[in-house]
Amino acid sequence: MSPHNLADFEIDHDLPRGDYETQLEALQHRLELIQAAYIMQGLKGIVAIEGWDASGKGGLVTRMNATLDPRFCKVWSIAAPTREEAARHYLWRFWQRLPGNREIAVFDRTWYGRVLVERVDGFTPQPRWRDAYKEINDFEALLLADGVRLVKIFLHTTQAEQDKRLEERIKTPWKRWKTGTDDYHNRSQRAAYIEAYEDMFRLCSPPSAPWHVVAANDKKWARVRSLELICEALGAGVDLSWPEPDAELVKIAEKALGKKLD
Repeated sequence: MSPHNLADFEIDHDLPRGDYETQLEALQHRLELIQAAYIMQGLKGIVAIEGWDASGKGGLVTRMNATLDPRFCKVWSIAAPTREEAARHYLWRFWQRLPGNREIAVFDRTWYGRVLVERVDGFTPQPRWRDAYKEINDFEALLLADGVRLVKIFLHTTQAEQDKRLEERIKTPWKRWKTGTDDYHNRSQRAAYIEAYEDMFRLCSPPSAPWHVVAANDKKWARVRSLELICEALGAGVDLSWPEPDAELVKIAEKALGKKLD
């Protein structure tokens, strides 16, 4: 049985604007501190995001990165593989994008495409995508063994909410770039995707790397909840105490600035 039944996350939260802004600012600051610790301590992390079309993945990434140093946080927007990538093992292109020490990598769609779109649209034969569940678990186990902190977020919206957002993307001129025929093809496959998602949750949610499903009908609530989960996972076991400044640097600064630094 899947650890997550998507029907359980079809909830209409309503987070007031004032509460949203207060909580968002606090979580963004917490992420700043976590990133500073990663940079100073040579740590590395991955945020893996999946979800329905128009479920708010891009908005979440925008709010997450708003106050982070872009030199140490890279966002990978994953689309169909290039010809070069398709000629190799499907995980190859993700190995090229893994974070190094001091870095956080954000994947807007992930290696789970093997058991999602490739499964649903028949791009990959069934024996091969079935093998991928173990391959993906092994891949993530290797990441964790290498010291990567990994958090996996799935944003879930109801069909009615998705339809509302798809309509808005057509009616709003500056949002039209966000939508295309693929959105409606995927919409027609909703039942097949639900089955694929719940298999993914069931087969790829070990205690060390579980999937977190977030009810996303309310974008504000979903962003806050997702950032809470991201902070919790990336900040697990991280020392957020700060060393005293280098004594020699302090002397140089005091001389340059012409005052004592306490």
